[in-house]
This record gives sequence, structure tokens and C-alpha cells, in this order.
Amino acid sequence: MRLLVVEDEKNLNKLITKKLTSEGYTVDSCFDGLEAMDYLSMASYDGVISDVMMPRLDGFQMLQKMRQQGNSTPVLFLTARDSIEDRVEGLDMGASDYLVKPFAFQELLARIRVLTRVKAQDTAGSTYSIADLTLNTATRQVTRGGRGISLSAKEFALLEYLLRNRDRVLSRDQIENNLWNFDYEGGTNAVDVYIRYLRKKIDEDFDRKLIHTVRGVGYVLRDSEEVKP
Repeated sequence: MRLLVVEDEKNLNKLITKKLTSEGYTVDSCFDGLEAMDYLSMASYDGVISDVMMPRLDGFQMLQKMRQQGNSTPVLFLTARDSIEDRVEGLDMGASDYLVKPFAFQELLARIRVLTRVKAQDTAGSTYSIADLTLNTATRQVTRGGRGISLSAKEFALLEYLLRNRDRVLSRDQIENNLWNFDYEGGTNAVDVYIRYLRKKIDEDFDRKLIHTVRGVGYVLRDSEEVKP
């Protein structure tokens, strides 16, 4: 899941980015709304976490431009402006949520889970499943056939992305853009490597395979041996 952090306080920006990355999110960060618009034009994000008071283009102006351009990415505002009027203004402009500084990081994580769940239209709450495989985004637990499976942060993020797009063939570029930020300098086969790691953990010991390769296109998570591009 890919997030954009827009915060002009560099220390806070760095702290939020570091903590979200440690939770398994793919995170890009910038320092004002104008820079954020450039990022939004180059990548697809599951959510934006933004300050309101910023130089060049503030959070409200950024949100207004996003909506005018048809960008419906959920936006969570982080700000010291705690008046009812400020909150109402942001929400009326199309913000999804509003968190007043200082805030507890656990609350921010909970708000982000709600934010991204709404975007994904996850009617099953925080749980995704296919066949006998289940992933819970709140507890970060993964089970198959009732057996717990331990995944790294990147493996978890990959499985979540596949589950959110079950039955949909995803190209390597789509997967890479969702799992790595613009600072990533890894090898070109990183997606294949992590797919192999994930297969070993969730498919190798089971007759029923869930991760399928669509030759020349990418990968799909599907409860069937029959794969159609």
C-alpha cells in the first residue's frame, strides 16, 4: 500500500515516513502542496497524509486542485488548527479525515487503515480472504488452512496488494509502483524475487495454488488453476 506524506516540518516528516515504512507501507514524502501535485501526477497512491499550513501551496489548496483534476485519493489532514471551522472547511472540500497535532501514532495508523479501507471498498472490514487464505490488516496476521504464516513487511504488503486485486492480472510495473517508492534502487527482478518468497510461504505446502503467472504479463491471485490474461 503506497502513501504520500506532505509535511513541511522536516523532522516530523522524517518521523512519520520512518514509522509508516516500519509498518510495511510504501511511502513517498515531500514538503509542500506544489511538490505533492508533482508526485500525484507520477504515481497512484492509496492515501495522502498532509499538513494544512505549508509554503507555496497549502493543504486546502492542494486538495482543491486534486479534486478539480478528478483525483479522488483519500486525504487525511494533520494540523495544529483545531477549530471546528477549520475542520469543517477541510471536510467540506473533500478531505476524508482530520487529525489534530500532537497526535498518537497508533491513532494515525488506525485512521490510515480506515482511510485506505474505504478507498479499496473493503466490505469485509480489515480482513481479506481467498480459498483458505486469510489476511487481517489490523492484526497483521496471515493464516492458510488455519495455520499461521509469518511474513516480512514487504511480503505482507505484496500479499495484501494481490488480495485487494484478486482475480485481476497485475503487471510487474503495477506491483513495483505499489510496493516501492521513488527512492528504490533495487534490481529489475525484485518483483519476481518477492513473488517467489511469497509462493514458498503460502503455496508450496498446499496442493491448491493461489499465485499464478500470466506469461508475458504479470501475476494474479486466483482460486483456480485456469489463468486467462
